[in-house]
Parts: sequence; structure tokens; C-alpha cells
Amino acid sequence: MYNWFKTLLLMAVITALFGMMGAALGGMQGMIWALLLGGGMNLLVYWFSDQIVLKMYRARAADAQSAPDFYALVRDLAQRADLPMPRVYIIDEAQPNAFATGRDPQHAAVAATTGILQTLSPRELRGVMAHELAHVQHRDILISTIAATLAGGISAFANFFLFLGGNDRGRVHPAVTLLTVLLAPIAARLIQMAISRAREFEADRGGAAISGDPESLADALEKIHAYARRIPLKTAEAHPETAQMMIMNPLVGSKLNALFSTHPPIEERVARLRALKTAEQ
Repeated sequence: MYNWFKTLLLMAVITALFGMMGAALGGMQGMIWALLLGGGMNLLVYWFSDQIVLKMYRARAADAQSAPDFYALVRDLAQRADLPMPRVYIIDEAQPNAFATGRDPQHAAVAATTGILQTLSPRELRGVMAHELAHVQHRDILISTIAATLAGGISAFANFFLFLGGNDRGRVHPAVTLLTVLLAPIAARLIQMAISRAREFEADRGGAAISGDPESLADALEKIHAYARRIPLKTAEAHPETAQMMIMNPLVGSKLNALFSTHPPIEERVARLRALKTAEQ
């Protein structure tokens, strides 16, 4: 219920922001058109945000024939978590990473890069996908997917007005320039308000419970962290608002890392997971 409230609040804030930008650039008529655009985008992202993100990353569907081991691993974990079988996707990127998306457990999808499939052992990969299914179980995926899509929509909205705001000499209205400059911080702040860092700790704990092996995820996180710092994920760099969906922050650039950071320190996540193992003994 709490995630539903945050989702509705985020949509309301986005619609109001669109209205204010429209009013600043086009008066009452601009505000009306902007509110209609914002409301329409809210409906669009609720139903199709998962497909938008998956297409953004050029994810390809996987099944028992095309990726038998990976598909079987996800199916077994979904059964252990008492969740419907999610759709499974593979992203052709060298950086090891993964995410879950969808509006609810009945319409969930999990995606993993080829880098993570090649880098991790089966045990470590099991820990990662258990973490992603914990996000599905906790219903984190709706707010994270919508936040990413709406934040991207803000930038698209600004570019639209940047295109329309030029005069015959190619000069752009100062208000349009100012709004464009402010968009990235606004989008980042909206994501940080909507996405709590605590959710990653909860997904780590939930994933450990699903897999029954906290140290598998701890080992995986350390390995992913070592590789991710050296290998860029081009789509995430181009669309940093999607970084918060990943199990590990995929942004290599330091400025983007700071602006769109929603992940807790890797050292603290690993320490908490190893403490869970110690507590079991």
C-alpha cells in the first residue's frame, strides 16, 4: 500500500510540474496542453513502463529453449518465493548487472546482462536473481519503473519545448534554456525522493531468504562491483534515470553517480549479508 501511495504521489507531482512548465512557456493554453500531456504520460507509463525500459535496453526475451539454465534458475527461485513466473530477458551488455520491472508480480519481468551471466558462478547468479525477485515480492518494481520512465519523460518534454522555443534566428527563449538546465537535477531529485536506499537492504535480505544463501549474493555483489567500475553500460549512461533499477549502480561517470545515486554503499550491503550468514550459524 505504501508503494502505491508513493506511486500516485509521484504521478501527481509530475503532472503538476508539467503544468507549471507549460504555464511558464505558454500561459494558460500552454498549461492546459502540458497537463493533458502529463496526464496522458502517466497513463502510458503505468501500463507500458516495463516495455519502455526493456526496449530502451534492447532486451531480448529468453525461454527454456534459448537460455535453459538461466530460465530454470529463475523458475526455481520464483517457486521458492511463491511468485508467478516472471518474463525473462537478456541484455547484450558486457557490464554485469540485472534488474526487475513490471507493475505487479503478475506482470513482472527480470533482465540480466550477458556480462553477469558470463561473470558470475551459478551460485552467485542465483543470489542476484533472488534479490530481483525480492523486489517483485516487495512490489518495489512499480515505483522504480515508473520513476525511471517519468524522469526520462521530463527530459523529453524539455527537449520538445527547446525545439519549439527557438525564434527565426535560432535563438531560444531564456525560460526554455533555464528549464532545460534544471531538468536533470529535478529528475534526479524526484527519483531520490521516490526510491529509498532502504529498499536495497530489504531486497538483499529478502533475496537471501529466497535463495537460502546470503553469502552467494555477498560474493556476487563484490564481483559485480569490481567489474562495473571498469565496464560502462552505455544505455544507463544515456538514460541515468534508469540506474536505480539495477542491482548495482551502473554509472561509471562520477557526476552522474552522485546525481542519480540511490544505492547504499556496497561495503555495507555485503557486511549485512555476511552478518545474516553468521546469525544463522
